[in-house]
Amino acid sequence: MKKNIISLAVAASLSLAAFSAVAEDMYRGAWYLVPGVSYMNTDNDLDANNGGGVFLKLGKELSESWDIQGGIGYNRAGEDTGIAGAGGRYKQTTLGVDALYMFSRSNFRPFLLAGLGAARNNVDYSGIPTLENRSRNSWMANVGLGAQYLFSDSFGLQADLRHQWSKSSAKAPGTSFDADGTIGNTLLSLGGIFRFGAPTPVAMAAPEPAPVAAPEPAPVAVAAPAPAPAPVEMAPICKPTMETVDISAEKLFGFDKSKLKDLGKGILAGVIEKMKSNPDIEVVMVTGYTDRLGSDKYNQKLSERRANQVKEYLVAGGVDASRLHAVGKGEADPVQACTGVKGKKLIECLAPNRRVIISAEKVRESGCK
Repeated sequence: MKKNIISLAVAASLSLAAFSAVAEDMYRGAWYLVPGVSYMNTDNDLDANNGGGVFLKLGKELSESWDIQGGIGYNRAGEDTGIAGAGGRYKQTTLGVDALYMFSRSNFRPFLLAGLGAARNNVDYSGIPTLENRSRNSWMANVGLGAQYLFSDSFGLQADLRHQWSKSSAKAPGTSFDADGTIGNTLLSLGGIFRFGAPTPVAMAAPEPAPVAAPEPAPVAVAAPAPAPAPVEMAPICKPTMETVDISAEKLFGFDKSKLKDLGKGILAGVIEKMKSNPDIEVVMVTGYTDRLGSDKYNQKLSERRANQVKEYLVAGGVDASRLHAVGKGEADPVQACTGVKGKKLIECLAPNRRVIISAEKVRESGCK
């Protein structure tokens, strides 16, 4: 069953694993369509020539490392049984779902794939009187490797090489033809990527102009003031003291992650120590933010998970939970717009927007109103 092709695929898969790109690549959470064509190397048991076909897939970027693609495919090849008078074609229709492990989110995106689905194998050969069980519906499984290349945010190409297993029952007693059992076809596919649902850059509003001071009026002569009354002693009016710590998300979490890193735990240990040494801190607000890459809903959930992770770590360190409040604000209040920046440079440019802000409010001093 094309063992040489399977060996080549395994070797290439190991090479891709070694290639594994850095984590800070671009993830958009986009949907995309992949229409394309395929070249099929048929199983030896089918006694068919190599053939080709078409496919259509719908894909979704699930996370920094995973995509999912589902779709239909149709391939066919001419018979090659060597039986006198034989003719016709082998046809295969598939419906399946593939999981793709992405090694990168830059323009060039190598991946490994594995999938399951259903197949209809139709051995539509003519001129073989004893041919039995021409068609069979069965399960289908495949593994492979491939790559995507994005020319822009909305268009790219995808190529993959996969080995596919399914079942056939066709056989012709009294001849050498016997395709009754598991068959394995190898497919090389090429398609276009049409992405949609990816967020587009949003320009920040220009800052308001600074107010212009009005000219001071000319002095006006006034009568001498009457003697001031004796001062009346009043209690001082004070406001609660606010202290804010702005921590970069990169120091606390991995890109697109909500699990605290060791570096982040060390930073928060300092926050815990400060809170314990200041019992007059009344309320602490932990606010998580993300950048604009990804959907609004996904970023809102990520910011909430990060804020709650910080809160839970502070509580585990001995801070009273009743003093802590965690909230996620997703893409709100961006610090940088990064209009016109793309790829890895966009990730770096948007770093200030990925942050966690810890705001502490102290109680009023004694004697204050």
